[in-house]
Amino acid sequence: MLSENWRLEMTQSRNRIRIEHSSQVRAEDVEDVGRSYRFEHLALPLVLRDLYFSKGDPGPGDRVPQFDLPIVGGGRFRSGDLARTGPTLLIFGSATCPVTDNAAPGLTELCTRFGDRVRFVMVNVREAHPGEEFPQPGTIEGKKADAERLRDLHGFDFEVAVDDVDGGLHRALGPKPNSAYIIATDGTILFRAQWANDTKALAAALSAVVAGEAPRPAKRGGVIKPMLRMLRNIAPALDRAGTGAWADMWRVAPLLAALALAFKALGLRPPKTPGRSSGGRGLSRRRLRGATGARDHPRHRGEDAEQRFEPPVPHGARPGLRQPGVEEVGVSR
Repeated sequence: MLSENWRLEMTQSRNRIRIEHSSQVRAEDVEDVGRSYRFEHLALPLVLRDLYFSKGDPGPGDRVPQFDLPIVGGGRFRSGDLARTGPTLLIFGSATCPVTDNAAPGLTELCTRFGDRVRFVMVNVREAHPGEEFPQPGTIEGKKADAERLRDLHGFDFEVAVDDVDGGLHRALGPKPNSAYIIATDGTILFRAQWANDTKALAAALSAVVAGEAPRPAKRGGVIKPMLRMLRNIAPALDRAGTGAWADMWRVAPLLAALALAFKALGLRPPKTPGRSSGGRGLSRRRLRGATGARDHPRHRGEDAEQRFEPPVPHGARPGLRQPGVEEVGVSR
């Protein structure tokens, strides 16, 4: 009897050790993923991964994971609110991303056209080119501060939300620096653009959605045209990032660094837009259009709009699909 009890205790002890070890490994894995996501210096593998989506990355017909993110200035951006707030254009971006810089004027123009029928939300993610002035944030407070600077930099009059420090939502959708998604009221992705500076493609997709039609095509990718569009934006973004950003660019992508320096030397900078500011909010679209702006629409105040749009699920959609292993992502208040 004593021998049997001893064996039982030993078995239970081994099981506890296995469980504790497994939990420790999972915690270490999560921590490693977070550190990898919050890179301090640009690396070539990161640049190459930005050029394409993987087969497993969510796309049209898939559902976004559950999320709950704070919005700069107050409020929340929640997956649970999509049914009430209507279709949403979600854009990832950062203050040191040249493509985000290049996309900003087009996004402002699109919000002017569609902002009363589609919710526009920029989600601030990791810095694309961290430097002394914009180091990679290691705390949620730092990330919120960067999100506010992103909003002020471009004079965005639509909502800017803040992903968690480890990029929970960003990583769940495939962490590209400036991708964009049109999301239906049930959380289904209707359209995915690899680069948000593809204004024409976004405009066509948004036009289809507000007309109650499925966007055709439902995906937009490519590398050459988006890269050509943002060449003038590289130098300003690297200058803004501060010491270290230029050195990383010369080390990882010397041709782009040389082109950026040439554009800077020739004075070929991005055209100024009314909503753009180097410091404060600048002349926002609200001041241009009067007292009522995109954020004053009922759907952005968290109230029910008089007219609700229910875009169709695209052909071949899998509305019940969820990404395996993806839990709710978000940050504390």
